[in-house]
Amino acid sequence: MQRREFLGWAGAPAVLRGWSGTAQDEPLVVQSGDVVPGRGIVWARAGREARMVVRWRTTGRPVSETRKVRGPLVTAETGFTGRVDLSGLPAGQRILFEVQFETPGSKAVSRPVQGHFLTPPAGPADVRLLWSGDMAGQGWGINPDLGGIRIFEAMRKLEPHFFVHNGDTIYADNPVLPEVKLADGRIWKNITTEAKSKVAETLDEFRGCYRYNLLDENVRRFSAEVAQVWQWDDHEVINNWSPGLDLSGDRRYQVKDIRLLVDRARQAFLEYAPMRLKGPRIYRRIPYGPLLDVFVIDMRSYRGPNNWNRQQTESAETAYLGARQLDWLKREVKASRAVWKIIASDMPLGLIVPDGKDEQGRPKYENSANGDGPPLGRELEIAGLLKDWKQSDVRNTVWLTADVHYTAAHSYDPTKAQFTEFAPFWEFVSGPLNAGTFGPGRLDNTFGPQVVFQKAPPPGRFNLPPAEGYQFFGDVRISGKSRELTVTLRDLTGAALYSKTLSTEKS
Repeated sequence: MQRREFLGWAGAPAVLRGWSGTAQDEPLVVQSGDVVPGRGIVWARAGREARMVVRWRTTGRPVSETRKVRGPLVTAETGFTGRVDLSGLPAGQRILFEVQFETPGSKAVSRPVQGHFLTPPAGPADVRLLWSGDMAGQGWGINPDLGGIRIFEAMRKLEPHFFVHNGDTIYADNPVLPEVKLADGRIWKNITTEAKSKVAETLDEFRGCYRYNLLDENVRRFSAEVAQVWQWDDHEVINNWSPGLDLSGDRRYQVKDIRLLVDRARQAFLEYAPMRLKGPRIYRRIPYGPLLDVFVIDMRSYRGPNNWNRQQTESAETAYLGARQLDWLKREVKASRAVWKIIASDMPLGLIVPDGKDEQGRPKYENSANGDGPPLGRELEIAGLLKDWKQSDVRNTVWLTADVHYTAAHSYDPTKAQFTEFAPFWEFVSGPLNAGTFGPGRLDNTFGPQVVFQKAPPPGRFNLPPAEGYQFFGDVRISGKSRELTVTLRDLTGAALYSKTLSTEKS
């Protein structure tokens, strides 16, 4: 796409403030997401009740061929967010779109906000996707002195087909203060808002966390130009939440009912995620041409309470993905005809993530990993999944994840595992996007993960601010010619840290 063509279409930059003749406190913003063959979501938010209108065309076509789609009336009930599911999109094209909002009963119309995204190819062709997670956590917010959240600009410049956000899309439990004093005496300065001045409890406070992230110019520019695939994890609600979380002793929260907080947080997430809605369900498949299927899973919504995770048989206590989602994942991956099957996971499989201790003094765990040995607790679901895929001769699976706030490449090898009934696979970890940096974590040998590469802060240093440079994202390229998949782990500037090329396995 020629920049001149794009800007000449409506004569406006990608993001503009306000309505015609009316000043607004926040910019009008657009996103696209869940782009699949023939379809793509266009999402936008207005500052008041209005009708969403989308115009679109492909590059190289005359303006006269622009199509107009009248979208929903956005209201306070959805936080003034809306989406249009465009259909009839041609394969392998860049779609230019423009969003405006029309005020019912008046001539007030918002200024046009533009964006674009790529549609999946019809045949074998190069595909590029990026992934990461962990956005504006540990009190590290938008720092204007550093140019804001610059990692999004580094990702935008790579011009990927789409971006997978592995969760912690917000940190609802981490307020952002105007200033944070660093260990060396320097002052980190944040842009902040009323919603980010405390932990989120009301629906509007959860919504405010998403609006906060969209104040960053790098994020808005990226959102307008790169389609996204969102999933969620814990910080969309509160750190390490599960159905058994007890908030009675947490003085930060007036609302003590975790179920109520989860309901409000889920509604805000679904309002702001540029995804195709299927009720409250977040797990889904994103087909992207003959070379790639992305399976977005949800390790948060169907789990049992975080516990000691050492049970020998499956039960409600060991639920992780949950029976229905697990059956879906087994069935859909086996049915996939794509060469590569990427599992977008909100938590890593083999890294141990502790969560304090229970009443008996036993350690509790956040994910499935629970220490060396045979599968126990939540690991039983993972073992059953991997065994099922091996028995069905499923090939070419790759796991992409974030959550642990550093970057790593893990090779899962059955010859070095306690549980051996699975085919070898790779898991790549990358993050955070703009949060404190930690790690590295300790691996559990149940499924034989081996550290091939990792980059984390030096020993003894943790929760490093983004200015230290330990912010990471991953880059996946699939060659339309060789069908090889290459993963590159990159830092805040986009510089390559490690690269691995995987060849396809034939049945």
